[in-house]
Amino acid sequence: MEFEKEFSTEEQCQEYLFRLRWPDGFVCPYCGGDKAWHTGEMKLKCQSCKRSTSVKAGTIFQDTHKPLTLWFRAIWYVTSQKNGASAMGLQRILGLGSYNTAWTWLHKLRRAMVRPDRDKLQGRVEVDETMIGAPETDGKRGRGTSNKALTVIAVEVVGRKLGRIRMNNVESASASDLHMFIENSIEKGSTIITDGWSGYSGIEMKGYMREIHIANKQTGDDTVLPHVHIVASLLKRWLLGTLQGAWSKEYFAYYLDEFTFRFNRRNSKSRGMLFYRLLQNAVQIEPVTRHDIRKSRIK
Repeated sequence: MEFEKEFSTEEQCQEYLFRLRWPDGFVCPYCGGDKAWHTGEMKLKCQSCKRSTSVKAGTIFQDTHKPLTLWFRAIWYVTSQKNGASAMGLQRILGLGSYNTAWTWLHKLRRAMVRPDRDKLQGRVEVDETMIGAPETDGKRGRGTSNKALTVIAVEVVGRKLGRIRMNNVESASASDLHMFIENSIEKGSTIITDGWSGYSGIEMKGYMREIHIANKQTGDDTVLPHVHIVASLLKRWLLGTLQGAWSKEYFAYYLDEFTFRFNRRNSKSRGMLFYRLLQNAVQIEPVTRHDIRKSRIK
């Protein structure tokens, strides 16, 4: 009821986006001018360069033909689902005529779950890679199957608790791919906790300390990186429960973004704050088309 009261009209949604995009007042995206006048439909014309813009331009809402009220309901639905949302569920709850529209919207929102300037992990961080397998569509089984994603996971270790996480799918477990992930995800000076895999060798030369844990063959204990293993298990369970295991390798990184967003905010008691954070990200990232989304995100 509170949500419907706050965002029942297009004008209310536009005003909210304006405050999120320019919290300190309007700034022209073309010349940096700070003065403009309204020209209708929440469009603004810069007094300096005379160019027009809107609150939706340069955000994931750019060029949308659907009202912002519907977009806001979609974001509220996605953030209020504790275990994630499916395209079919979003289509049903919003009454969208096209499954493809719901699918595209969800992937746009997943892209917005990654804040452009998010802080890197720091302190003691476990890092390991695991193979995540989706159901095969070509009848193949076992080694050599194509619909699997090699996923590298980093977990902050805070005492005995799990801290924040980062994850991404990589082409290989080579030093070049693993080192790139670590440098993009973890602050220099942190302690990287790994197993004995050679792909992590040399990371000390890039400003990190490394702590190697080796499995104890005598006791049969091979859980040398327990925090990563917990996260990997939760990820697999989430993929199976939310998506019924039906995901494709080329879009897998988007699902990792959503899982990371939800996991790192797992202790948040306010759904409204998650709604705010996702909208805040949505006005900071560049617009993306359905064609862009359908390109593989494997790096």
